Amino acid sequence: MGPSRISVRISADPPKRLDKALSRDVPEAAALSRTRLARLIADGQVTLNGAKARDPRAKVAEGDIVEIAVPEAVESHIGPEDIALDVVYEDDDLIVINKPVGMVVHPAPGSPSGTLVNALLHHSGAGLSGVGGEKRPGIVHRIDKDTSGLLVVAKSDRAHHGLAEQFEAHSVERYYRAVVYGVPDASDPRLRGLRGISFEPGNIMKITTHLARHKTERQKQAVLFQGGRHAVTRARIVEVFGKPGVAALVECWLETGRTHQIRVHMAHAGHGLIGDSTYGGRRKLAVKALGEAGIAAAAGFPRQALHAAVLGFEHPVSHAAMRFEAPIPEDMQALIAALRCSTVA
Repeated sequence: MGPSRISVRISADPPKRLDKALSRDVPEAAALSRTRLARLIADGQVTLNGAKARDPRAKVAEGDIVEIAVPEAVESHIGPEDIALDVVYEDDDLIVINKPVGMVVHPAPGSPSGTLVNALLHHSGAGLSGVGGEKRPGIVHRIDKDTSGLLVVAKSDRAHHGLAEQFEAHSVERYYRAVVYGVPDASDPRLRGLRGISFEPGNIMKITTHLARHKTERQKQAVLFQGGRHAVTRARIVEVFGKPGVAALVECWLETGRTHQIRVHMAHAGHGLIGDSTYGGRRKLAVKALGEAGIAAAAGFPRQALHAAVLGFEHPVSHAAMRFEAPIPEDMQALIAALRCSTVA
């Protein structure tokens, strides 16, 4: 089977650039993002009034006829692997996964296999209609290897495009559960004086900074107030552990979604996540404040105590409101239970 062909007549008052005009005028059912259109133009798959158009900046006018050849999606270079998945929801366009601790989302030099993408290629291979011209799942957001919880992945180009737009617009609902050192309370004068920290009604801590790759430790992110990318995290206390409070279960939600955002922001606030060795989540706790069992549980927790618990978005094709919740995994439940039992009434 050869490529499918789409004929487009440029309508009135078009953007001056070919790629922008096509992004506006190509039928929605074709599910071709502007990025995909630009790649098709560069690959010589587009003609403008009968002539090859290889420049996405080519000028267009009302009434111009554009022909687009869309090749069949090719097989991904990433191999499928039979890895069990906790599928929360699935349809023809997307799949929602409750990712376990220890699973990397996408293959990389340090993790060439055993990833979520490998597992999805095995699970949904026949149902992948093609993302960017390749039969592969469309990753629109990620969570760290040692963070558990909910991820939505596109199975089609139209879903990939629609989900990516929502993440870019920061309209996706994402709530996390984290266990942190200390208690991020508005009554703490230290927090009141810390740059980037403010409080909203309901004792909600708002952290507003910029984030960028650390200058010397390239696997880390660093808080900045000039340069980098704007980042906003909010957090509220769910439960306090210890007398006086020396740890807390908090709910965090993202206005933006940067690499390691919750981990680095909570560390900046002085409330690093228990178990997070990268951002200083190892502290000595007083036996009198928490008890030996709680201290042992916190000291021995092997990963950052972070779980992506809630994910909400608009379905990119049906436009239905979708919202999913994943329970806190067993290891974090055990940590919370130990901290709770060690809290003297």
